[in-house]
Amino acid sequence: MMSRMIVFHVDEKPSLSLTILAGAQHVLTLFGATTLVPLIFGPAMRMSEEQIATFICCVYFGMGVATLIQTWPRTGSGLPIVQGSSFSFIPPIMTIIGLYEVDGPNVIMQYVGGSLLIGGIGLALIGYTGIVGKIRKLITPIVIGPTIMAIGFSLAGTAVDNASSYWPVAILTVVVVFFCGLASKNKYSQIFCVLIAIASAYLTCLIFTMAGVFTGEHSAYVDIASISNAPWFRGDIIMPWGPPKFSVAAIGAVAAGFLCVMIESIGDYHSCAIAAGMNSPSEKQISRGIGAEGVGCALSGMLGSVGTTSYTENIGLIAITGVASRHVVRAGAVILIIISFVGKIGALIATIPKPVIGGAYITLFGTIGAIGIQTLLRGNMRSQRNVMIVGFAFLMSQGIPGWADANQAQFVTALGETMGSTIWAIMKTPMAVAAICAVMGDSLIPGTDEERGI
Repeated sequence: MMSRMIVFHVDEKPSLSLTILAGAQHVLTLFGATTLVPLIFGPAMRMSEEQIATFICCVYFGMGVATLIQTWPRTGSGLPIVQGSSFSFIPPIMTIIGLYEVDGPNVIMQYVGGSLLIGGIGLALIGYTGIVGKIRKLITPIVIGPTIMAIGFSLAGTAVDNASSYWPVAILTVVVVFFCGLASKNKYSQIFCVLIAIASAYLTCLIFTMAGVFTGEHSAYVDIASISNAPWFRGDIIMPWGPPKFSVAAIGAVAAGFLCVMIESIGDYHSCAIAAGMNSPSEKQISRGIGAEGVGCALSGMLGSVGTTSYTENIGLIAITGVASRHVVRAGAVILIIISFVGKIGALIATIPKPVIGGAYITLFGTIGAIGIQTLLRGNMRSQRNVMIVGFAFLMSQGIPGWADANQAQFVTALGETMGSTIWAIMKTPMAVAAICAVMGDSLIPGTDEERGI
């Protein structure tokens, strides 16, 4: 990633007004993707609009706290890197939703919280003890590629299900994303393309709702009443869904998400350092960064949020603007924390209609899958060895989860309740299957460093 001339280096402090404005730009950059994650989980758990609004506020609070931990050199990498809600946790948490959907959203979130707490502590230990340096040798582009592809492409059903509720609005969202992100020459239009698309489609739905074209039964209807009913300020910060619950199956499913977070973040630390005009991050910096991500995820579990990870979009913002000050990123984190206490903001976002979200999913999930393909190019994809490993890993990631889902009882019968449910949860998660198959193939089949992309 090439950056422009650095305007503010990592340790520099811009003026207060500039710090606030530049911090707000980081918030706007992560706003779309970070908000989409609770908007995926909320309806899947059958949350009410009021619960989704609370969930969104919880996510903002968790992301802000995680960013402060990551940007402090004593606890994190010290890089100007934003922590946002991770797409890597979508398939595992969908598995948890499937396990406990009959118990309702509060219980599901308690199991999500417990899984993030245990997994986060594990990731923190891997980071702060330096173990990550040894694990890193197994994480090559041939492993990363199919794992990321599995994350994006396995969510195609979710994207189409939402978009198909009313295709005209979903297609409008997709068209605006493509126009602003690719056709427009305005750099801010490119940076905020998803946000602009969602806002444009939302306003369209709102106009048709107010004109009486979209009624209460229509999927594109905007229910403004829920905003007025929401409180201005919320006080339920710690364990808003109740105390965390623990199950081996849920923890096993989320473990795959933590593997992907670790893989993704190691690459992001290097990209961020380059964009910020710094030397490549040291092994200690990487270890502290991964440790901080673990702490952030564990705290997010206690705060009723979702798992966190470094945000590539904000690294791109640093490269474009040349503003690499960690103080600016921390200002963005404080802004996130402040708006997390305003209940009406979460309520407003919760009113975004299903087809608008579906259109955004189509562009984002497809892009995530394509990034996995792009990652493979770091290795030698002319090698028959790599082609076979990647093909095998990706095919299994698309086929095994469906088979496992239909045969849950067989896992329990053969392996017992605890072990069977755990193995089933892992095998039902596409990216876990991709990562396991790719790591085994890439580690066991002889190949040169050049082939493996090391």
